[in-house]
Amino acid sequence: MTDVPKNSAIPETADHGLSRFFRNQTFHFQTLRALNDIAANGADLNEVLTAISAIPDGNTDAWFDAFSGLAIRTEDRIAACADPLSKGYAWLRAHNYWRTAEFLLRPDDARRKTTWTREVSAFDNGLKLAGIAHERFTIPYGTGRLRGIFYPGPDGWQEKPLIVLVGGYDSTLEELYFVLVKAAHDRGYGVLTYEGPGQGGVLREYGLTFTPEWEKPTSAILDYFETTHFRPEKTILIGMSMGGYLAPRAAAFDSRITGVVAYDVLFDMGSIADRYAALAQNPAAAKNPDLVWAVDNACWTLGVSTLPEAVAAIRPYTLKDVAAKITADVLILVGEHDHFIPASQAEDFKKACTAARSVETVTFDTLSGGAEHCQLGAQTLWHAAFFSWIIRRFN
Repeated sequence: MTDVPKNSAIPETADHGLSRFFRNQTFHFQTLRALNDIAANGADLNEVLTAISAIPDGNTDAWFDAFSGLAIRTEDRIAACADPLSKGYAWLRAHNYWRTAEFLLRPDDARRKTTWTREVSAFDNGLKLAGIAHERFTIPYGTGRLRGIFYPGPDGWQEKPLIVLVGGYDSTLEELYFVLVKAAHDRGYGVLTYEGPGQGGVLREYGLTFTPEWEKPTSAILDYFETTHFRPEKTILIGMSMGGYLAPRAAAFDSRITGVVAYDVLFDMGSIADRYAALAQNPAAAKNPDLVWAVDNACWTLGVSTLPEAVAAIRPYTLKDVAAKITADVLILVGEHDHFIPASQAEDFKKACTAARSVETVTFDTLSGGAEHCQLGAQTLWHAAFFSWIIRRFN
């Protein structure tokens, strides 16, 4: 976890991340992901740009060194800061930089444990010092526990729909704050965030792997909230990334969910797994960080050992046979150039939602800046679409 020495000469022919960030899609996209947290005080532009300037394209060790070094430098400056709010925001940025550093590590990398502990600790320090109201909780589930954080809104939030947010294939509970919580709080909403099997701390701390029956962990979370708070009149469930399958799946089996958002759409995960399996047939693909990361993460989060096993385990993750059970209002978000999920899956999902009260699709094109997966780099666009939809349908 060292910085690039100041006196080290970087060859002019070296490929570093300053041209559309990186040519490698994973490195480019994860840079956008780190930058996406700026609006919620979870990153600073030039901190990230300076970090990636030291990373050769596709070099995962350099990625870890650059972002862990940035996290450490950010933390080291906190002690000299007298302003509590600045301290809180610095801890939130450190959290994001630790999360970003950990992201490309292999599942069995010894650095993961320490990095995970530091990212969660930094996040908790940030919430405390920034005065962000929240309630952490865990609940029993199977052989482990589910994790959640509830963020109450400002006065009157109880009269508005409760927003519930879950991540996807590689998200963590803590990062969900930056995805939506601050934006929702600014508009008067309370937000319940949670992790299920295969995600974040539920995977790392309890070893629970993904299940296609996402209604089960979601029901347990909603039951907990009803027991400790109240039963909301209206509940909006948003699923991010792979959550574009998880949230609609839960909505198909739980009538408490009055609105569901696929952010972005994910109608059939098996077809995506087939694409990666085909790419893996090329021997050169073994060195591609995009494929290496995708396969490693699949095996880890699904609890399997090989790519063929992962493809077989992913096949049940389809909404084909359950979308017709959804009776909630549905919002489908689509990135025109989503590198994970074909935009055509939005129409497949819309056609399958035959019992939904309403179905709306919002597609973000290249010129809007929101064409990436989950509109990374253009967070304000999907926020505007989402909150406008809530006002039209629920207020």
